[in-house]
Amino acid sequence: MLLCVGCEFKLKPNEEADDASHIKVERYDRLQSRYLTTGDFSALQEMNTEYPIETRTLVEKMLQIGEVSDHNINESFLRFYQDSTLQTLISDAQLEYASMDDINKQFDQAFIKLKKWLPDMPIPRIYAQIGALDQSIVVGDKMIGISLDKYMGSKYPLYKRYNYSAEQLRTMGRNYIVPDCISFYLLSLYPMDNYDSRTQLEKDLHMGKVMWVTNKAIGTDMFNADFVNIINRFMSQHKNVTISQLLESDDYSEMD
Repeated sequence: MLLCVGCEFKLKPNEEADDASHIKVERYDRLQSRYLTTGDFSALQEMNTEYPIETRTLVEKMLQIGEVSDHNINESFLRFYQDSTLQTLISDAQLEYASMDDINKQFDQAFIKLKKWLPDMPIPRIYAQIGALDQSIVVGDKMIGISLDKYMGSKYPLYKRYNYSAEQLRTMGRNYIVPDCISFYLLSLYPMDNYDSRTQLEKDLHMGKVMWVTNKAIGTDMFNADFVNIINRFMSQHKNVTISQLLESDDYSEMD
């Protein structure tokens, strides 16, 4: 399953695949930047050999410019990013995210808590990339991709060219990377059964559960919608319910 989030992988695991205290965002975006700004073929080779699934996901699922097996796909990929806006985005993203140490630390702290609450939860590989102002987060099997171009800050000049709402812009900053990644990773692990036949309230409460757990994991209320508050009241009144039970439950009859 690939889950694309607007606002989906050769596995290169962390030092210990299930160790929540050594999460480090892999800088696929740096290889991408080298190839797309200088045409460095060695960077492209490394993208294809070290990150084949990330490259396939970017080319085929996000950009939709062809298949990685196409004989001219490398040229199409390079040409796609010659757009002046995307070249500016690449350059600005490399400056803005020259270091991601703060984000790595946030991931460590959050996943240590999550692993305590959800012992069977797989620790994902996390990588950064530069998209084309479409999906913010892509989620696949034990993997999370962060599109840095969607987290350049609410006042980023290029965003003014597009019809982003004030609410969208509010969530397009560095501080939303970790909560967005965690919430959509949890959503991929705990999908809602029979989604299409559920009521809107049930759908909202399902997302509210995931957001509430995310808030607890990161230690701050980044998500504060009405349905998150409903979950908070429910958990306050049912202290015997564990986080695992909350996420696994499909009964919303008591949450209103």
